[in-house]
Amino acid sequence: MHMEACAGQASSRHIVLVHGACLGGWSWFKVATWLRSAGHRVSTPDLAASGVDPRPLREVPTFRDYTKPLLDLLESLPPDEKVVLVGHSLGGVNIALACELFPEKIAAAVFVAAFMPDHRSPPSYVLEKFVEGRTLDWMDTEFKPQDPEGKLPTSMLFGPLVTRAKFFQLCSPEDLTLGRSLMRVSSMFVDDLRLQPPYTEARYGSVRKAYVVFKDDHAIVEGFQRWMLHNYPVDEVMEIDGADHMALLSTPTELARCLADIAVKYAA
Repeated sequence: MHMEACAGQASSRHIVLVHGACLGGWSWFKVATWLRSAGHRVSTPDLAASGVDPRPLREVPTFRDYTKPLLDLLESLPPDEKVVLVGHSLGGVNIALACELFPEKIAAAVFVAAFMPDHRSPPSYVLEKFVEGRTLDWMDTEFKPQDPEGKLPTSMLFGPLVTRAKFFQLCSPEDLTLGRSLMRVSSMFVDDLRLQPPYTEARYGSVRKAYVVFKDDHAIVEGFQRWMLHNYPVDEVMEIDGADHMALLSTPTELARCLADIAVKYAA
């Protein structure tokens, strides 16, 4: 019923789904399928050195370089087209940068269990608060310098233990196998983001925002998601019970419904 109700109204909505660190556009395959069947246009770009993007991480020295495939997509849109931009996990910072650079192209920004910068602090702030808060036991995550001089961002790769216990704990064994086989080395780019000025109230701050809370997330725990909402209130908050960090795979229908509702409401 819900899909039929959306389908008649949804033809002009373009939803861009942005993945998190170590993942790729593939992580949205269930959500993208549902949204397309409901009549939406969906893009799932691979960020640099992610998914099937051919670049190795060492060729992606800055967060802006990492975000470039998304920025290129937005730049290529027709002048009158606006998209609903969705970011998962670290992808929240990618969509925040996109809002800062292309606010006129974005009907709404949706943060799903995602890091959400404010317009008062450098974009690294929420990442640094997350690490300081020690709400995530990183377990067998590997952090490594990429070069002796430390000019390149520290690499990050989630190990099998943390992936199963903190990210995919409510996913099927098959989805866990898929995720483990497709993960790539990535970075949080904290040092580079620390050097950037805050995103501005006039640009990033002008974009309408929604947040989808994953209530059983063991990676970015609900308490930290709520702290970010207190730090930087948004227009609308939705929540999904029984959603782990990879709700994209574990509760995709519930997530897709939230995103469709937001798209219909804000991209009228």
